[in-house]
Amino acid sequence: MSRADVPAEPSRARAAQNRASAEGNKASGRSGVSAARNRTPGAQGGARAPGSGPPAVRTPRALWTFGLLRSELVTTFRRWRTIALLGVLAAVPVLIGVAIRIETRDGSSAGGGDGGGPAFIAQVTNNGLFLVFTALAATLPFFLPMAIGVIAGDAIAGEANAGTLRYLLVAPAGRTRLLLTKYATTMAFCLVATVVVAVSALAVGALLFPLGELTTISGTRISLAEGLGRAFLIALVVAASLIGVAALGLFVSTLTNSGIAAMATTVGLLITVQILDQIPQLHALQPYFFSHYWLSFADLMRDPVYWDDLVRNLGLQGLYAVVFGSAAWARFMAKDITA
Repeated sequence: MSRADVPAEPSRARAAQNRASAEGNKASGRSGVSAARNRTPGAQGGARAPGSGPPAVRTPRALWTFGLLRSELVTTFRRWRTIALLGVLAAVPVLIGVAIRIETRDGSSAGGGDGGGPAFIAQVTNNGLFLVFTALAATLPFFLPMAIGVIAGDAIAGEANAGTLRYLLVAPAGRTRLLLTKYATTMAFCLVATVVVAVSALAVGALLFPLGELTTISGTRISLAEGLGRAFLIALVVAASLIGVAALGLFVSTLTNSGIAAMATTVGLLITVQILDQIPQLHALQPYFFSHYWLSFADLMRDPVYWDDLVRNLGLQGLYAVVFGSAAWARFMAKDITA
């Protein structure tokens, strides 16, 4: 394939081709040994050919897996699209914090005093740590899932569209290993994106509002250190709440060779599910929507913590990961790679 045949990311194509060539050379040596075994009668009882022992086969495979994951992580987080998404996510807490600061400069309460706005917004003026919870509650319904949908939807379809998927599969990486690497990279982005929102909110909250002991939803007071610990735990729960979206996006990505189509479809499905989750007539189905228990992380701010909805949320996300992850694997294993 000439450079002109690759419509996007030529450097990625060359890097994938180089990795494939290196692994192909190793595979050729192993294939030659296997062929020699097949041609030699009684080879099972004879001496092994040099380099045919388990270490020569397994060690490169483990190194290839680590190298592939590292390459995917570096490539994903160096893209301008990824940096832009993280920048937008980091800007959301800044906008919320500045808006609350301007609204409350005359002594009025945040949210207009009617309880409107994201969860915990009324407590932000008393303690800047609540801006972390408010920012996560504001970004979780749309901004975070949309960013995850973009990354997951582009995982396989983007490689096919750029002409690099075939190069990645030339080497003995295996489709299963490549798919798992793509999913692991998407999950890493889930964690990084959530941490970016939390850290940005914590910095803005400390800058614009006081920090100190905070009052839980149950009315008890906890120290700032314990509040920071709960904020960290909430960030982990929010990241784990996105594994269902990541699996759904990866499945959609295996259905097409167009990265844009996969991203648009994933975001469209996300918006559709969010709308359906707000229709009262569908209350019997809503507990099975992946977004239904997203805001259950607020129960971590109770004393004692309410675990029921948190466990339901994590279990539901795991179910979506298994179902759509299996569907993505089945589709990818049977997919004809033409690009």
